[in-house]
Amino acid sequence: MLKDFKPTLIILIRFIFIYLFLLGIYQSYLNYFTSTGLDPYSRWVASQSAKIQDFFSYTTTLVDYPQHETVCFNIRNQCISRMVEGCNSISVMILFISFVSAFYKGFKTIIFILIGIVFLHIMNVLRIVGLNIILVDYKSFSKICHDYFFPAVIYGSVVLLWLIWIKFFALKKDNKE
Repeated sequence: MLKDFKPTLIILIRFIFIYLFLLGIYQSYLNYFTSTGLDPYSRWVASQSAKIQDFFSYTTTLVDYPQHETVCFNIRNQCISRMVEGCNSISVMILFISFVSAFYKGFKTIIFILIGIVFLHIMNVLRIVGLNIILVDYKSFSKICHDYFFPAVIYGSVVLLWLIWIKFFALKKDNKE
């Protein structure tokens, strides 16, 4: 009976191992920057978001609050929102990488992961920009957008990538088989 579940168990164990391994690396990274404020990757995401906001005439200044490990997006002389570590989408990328790697298909797995990470990064930056614009001009929609719409965008992007991976790569038979 266990023989029937062996492929599923291998995928599940691979997913859990990769997820915990990457989570451990990420936590070590965060621990290294605990006393310095917001970590460099999160700061980079905030900087990219601010540049896009500037492009759309939402002139943005980033104000550092190292004691709170956050960066504030100042638009029109107001702190509109704060960038914290949880906004950088790395935890979502770890989940994505773990799932795709669980269905490992050789070198194309690595290529798909790299493309997926770039896609998720872009979607996350656009998510932050969209939320900041809503907080400036459409404040009455801010809670529903922050709590429901934009999480659906980022997690929906992950699910879309997973579906693409499964349909076009993981379940596709190789010519060698």
